[in-house]
Order: sequence, then C-alpha cells, then structure tokens
Amino acid sequence: MIKIWLSNIEFNDNSKVSLNENDIVVIVGPNNAGKSATLKETSSMIRNKTKRGKIVSDITINNSGTEEDLVTYVNNFSQEIYTGSRQPDLQGFNFRINQANLPHYWNNMNDGIDQLANIFVNILSTEQRLIAANPPQSIKITTNPPQHPIHFLQKNDKLELQFSEYFKQAFGTDLIVHRNAGNEVPLYVGKKPKPKKGEDRISEGYLRELEKLDLLQLQGDGMRSFVGFLLNAFISHHKMLFIDEPEAFLHPPQARLLGKMLAKDLPSERQLFLTTHSEDFLKGLLDSNVQNLKIIRIQRKDSINEVSVLNSLDINEIWADSLLRHSNVLSGLFHSKVIICESDSDCRFFSAILSSLYDDLGQIAPDVLFIHCGGKHRVPVVIKALKKLNVPMSIVTDFDVLNNINPIKSIYESLGGTWSEVEKDWNLVKAEIESKRPEFLTEDLKDEIKEVFDSTSERIFPKEKISEINRALKKASPWTEAKQVGKAYIPSGNATKAFERLQINFKEKGFYILEVGELECFDKTIGNHGPKWVNDVLSKDLKNDLELEIARNFVKEII
Repeated sequence: MIKIWLSNIEFNDNSKVSLNENDIVVIVGPNNAGKSATLKETSSMIRNKTKRGKIVSDITINNSGTEEDLVTYVNNFSQEIYTGSRQPDLQGFNFRINQANLPHYWNNMNDGIDQLANIFVNILSTEQRLIAANPPQSIKITTNPPQHPIHFLQKNDKLELQFSEYFKQAFGTDLIVHRNAGNEVPLYVGKKPKPKKGEDRISEGYLRELEKLDLLQLQGDGMRSFVGFLLNAFISHHKMLFIDEPEAFLHPPQARLLGKMLAKDLPSERQLFLTTHSEDFLKGLLDSNVQNLKIIRIQRKDSINEVSVLNSLDINEIWADSLLRHSNVLSGLFHSKVIICESDSDCRFFSAILSSLYDDLGQIAPDVLFIHCGGKHRVPVVIKALKKLNVPMSIVTDFDVLNNINPIKSIYESLGGTWSEVEKDWNLVKAEIESKRPEFLTEDLKDEIKEVFDSTSERIFPKEKISEINRALKKASPWTEAKQVGKAYIPSGNATKAFERLQINFKEKGFYILEVGELECFDKTIGNHGPKWVNDVLSKDLKNDLELEIARNFVKEII
C-alpha cells in the first residue's frame, strides 16, 4: 500500500513531536498563540521544505511503496490525458501531473514532495467545506474519476448510506444523492422517499418525491460545513488533511458528535492535523478512547512558541476521571491562564470582579479562565491534568485548607513545591489555631445535641436533625471560626510569622489561601452563603464599592 506521512515536526522552541502514520493531531492554545500558523506552515513545508516557517522549523516526511505501486495507486482515481509527451498526464480530484514525474518526486523528498502534494495533501479551509456541499457537474461513473467529494457518493451506494447515517445522527434526517438531475449531482436533506412498486432511484415518480425535499446547498452553514468536512476527511484519496477549526458553524452537540465520528471512523491510513477552540469537539475526540490521538498545546512567549504534547496514554488517564470528563477543565487548554477554585460560586465572583476592573478602560481583560473542581480535595487532580499540557495556573482555596495535611501537601507538591520546606511552619500554624478554646464547652455541646434528640420521636431519625447535630459539632471546632475570620484568627507572634512565611512560599508556586477566610468574608454586609451570596453581591457596583476593595486587590494579585 502506498503511504506518505509526517514522522516528526520541529518547532522554534527546539521541541520535536514524533508522529505515527495514522495520528489525529489536535493543536490547541490561547488566541494568537500560533495554532493556525502552525497548520499553514506545516502544510506548506510538505510541498517545499525550504520555505521554513516562523513557528515550524523543520518536518520529516516518510513514505512507503515502490514507484510502480505509486503509478498504479494514482491511476486508480485518475484518467489519462495525452498531450504529445511520451507519458500521459494523470488528472483526478484537485490534481494533474505527468506520469513521468511521479518517480522523481517519490524518491526525492528531502526538500518536499512538490506536485505530489496535490494528490496526497488536502488543506481544507472553511470556505472549501461550505462549497463542498454545492452540486458538482455529473460524471460518467463507470469511466470518469471523481473530480469532487460528492462524486464518491455518486459512485458508491454504501458510502451514500454511511454518510446518510452520519448526517442523521447529527441533524435527525437523511442525506440523499440525486442521481438523475441532468448536468449536476445535488444532495437533498429530509426523509428519504421509498420507491413504489416497479420504481427505482432514477424513476420519474421517485425523483419527483425526492425533489420535494430541501437541497443541501440551500441549508444553513452548519449542515453544509458538517457534510463538507466529512466528505473530505473520509472518502478522498488524500493521506494527510489539514483542517482549521472543524467545529466552525456547528452547535455544541454537533461539534461533539463530529469529533467522536472523526476519532472512531476515520480511515486508518490517513493522518489528520486540526486546530480547534471547541471544548465540545475535543470531548468528542476523547469520548472515542482511541490510541492515535495527540494534543499539541502552543503558548507564545515573545517570539517563541512553547510546545507541549499530550499523548494517548496521558489523555486516557485524564479522561478516565469523572471530574474531568464532566467539567469544563478542558477549556483551560484554550486560555493563557487558568485559576482553579473550590466552587462555582468562587469562579463566578472572581470572574465578575476581573471584568469590572477593565470596565471603561478600553482594554481587553486578561485571557484568564476560572474553573472549579468540586472541593479542595480534587484540586491536585486538576493541577496534574493541566500541568501535562503546560497550562499556567493559580490555585485559590479557603483558609481552612490549613486544617489537614491532605490536600494542602498534595496541592503544594503538585505545583512543584517541596513539602519539607514548609512543613514546620504549617505544623506551627495548625497547632496554634487548634489550641484556641472552642466556642462550646463539652457540657454545652452535649446539651445542644441532647436537645436535638429530645425534639423528635420519629422512628427514622430525620435528615434535618442530622444536619443540626453536624452544625453543633462544627461550632465545637476552632476551624469553623477560623474559616469565618481568616488570618486574624491566628495568634500573634510566632504563629503569625510562620503563616506569613507559608504565604510567601505558597504564592511563589501560584497557591493562594484566602486570608479573609472564605469567599463570603469579602463582603460581610451581605448575608446568605454560596450562590445566594454571590447573586446578591453581583448586583453591587463591583468596580467602586468600598466593601469590595480587598476582593479587587486579591484578583489583581492572582491574575
């Protein structure tokens, strides 16, 4: 079998990415990091390697198969055109090349594959995806080679049925080829007509029913782009495809479905290079759990584009975690920085404060994404996932993270810290806080719990009574008050000095502990807790309210 593929890409940060012949390579990163430029430069260098790019400094092209194999392969989907030369020109879908030149290009790839790029490489722009849904001129399917992606459906009944099934999964309706429309081969969308007795697909009665349906070319950009993408990715003879933002024009469910179809059903002898800004499309790829997926993240620093790679094993490890699978953690791949918080309420509040800082300044707010992980104990999992792709991040937790060695030790070590450097100070702060007299004496606590038991006679102990007991127990812990007071709860002297040293070490790693205690302590003039508190505080003047000055300064620090 004739094969041609990229086995290596070298970037301007001197990193090298090794590739297999059937890899799906997804390029992600924040805006203006160089994703689309990487795609363009790589595809251009395949044709001519002397045209080195600003981001891609070199590529390695591999091929397999003999000269005779190549000629036979190209003849399978082309027709011979004689122009007076000894050997004919071969003309097919997007190419025309003299047969005599094939061996030369095939055996001399050090500087690129030149005209062979028209045969083996497809650079699919957004406009090309839309145009691919337009009806091409009809061909004689027994002798003429395909000149358009729709011709492949025209020639192959099984392909038409397969594509109709893909289309139905995405849009809930059939996709049908009109095989007797004169000079054109249009596609229709709708419920596929059934030939009546004595009819077939080219009978007049059947065709009249077909033509009552809607033409694909007159549908929205989402349908047209979806079909154009799949036609080019699945059924052409190209061995390498370069596609910028395949999710363009698609709603999230269709974007995710497209990613899943691509990973699951793409022909195995094809290498695919994509850029994307869509978490849904990326999740679709990951849903298929394939072993040939590589994610390359690009982050620009001055004139250098830093590259990091997530391979299939890393991807499967991350995707096996239900938190990551069902959260927006993957959105962090498309931003310059991620700030990990404990809850969605924290994210909403800090994000709103950040936006307010740039109101009326005529500036764009920093490209920062706030994500939550369902509690401080899940923070290390998210850190590990984002570090694999070199995503800059900061961590924000409530004051009571100091209460237990886990997860504070795991968070600090996951960020690159050495726990022994801070362990002594942490032990001192923890011991001093816990030495403070609880709010309740033992007898007081017993009395309150006894009142709860005495207040019910039900056979099954009510859940609300369990909650009352839990609240009483929390009152007996100094950490309950410490979380509501923050740094001010720490005894003066050595303990406070130890906490300040901890903060210096933590902040150097991007780990921020709320010195006010918890989110609600940023504005104690507002009651409630969690989402209700956030809803109330967001109705205030976030940019100028005096009560929120500490919050504004904190957000400036963490971004």
